Amino acid sequence: MSKTTDKLHGASEQRAGVRRQEVIGEVISNKMDKTITVQIYRRVRHAKYGKFLKKTSVYKAHDEKNTAKIGDKVLIQMTRPLSKTKRWRLLEVLERAEQDLGGVNV
Repeated sequence: MSKTTDKLHGASEQRAGVRRQEVIGEVISNKMDKTITVQIYRRVRHAKYGKFLKKTSVYKAHDEKNTAKIGDKVLIQMTRPLSKTKRWRLLEVLERAEQDLGGVNV
């Protein structure tokens, strides 16, 4: 019995030590409940000409407390599938966006 317990315990330790992919991006939408849309920029070198191009990817991430706002710089981490399109979760808000007061000088 101890062998099966050790195997199960070892598997959970191994799974806990998995390093998941983390990326930094900008929130472009927070209209959904507990979900944000994050845009990621990356630079890719053209195969033939060598010019660096800016590519974008858009991911939906889980925001449990609805803390992220549009324009915030956030750190997201890959996780298990949470819904049909949601595979990421919000780890932290790195930088808050400046608030637009609608032309009112304060």
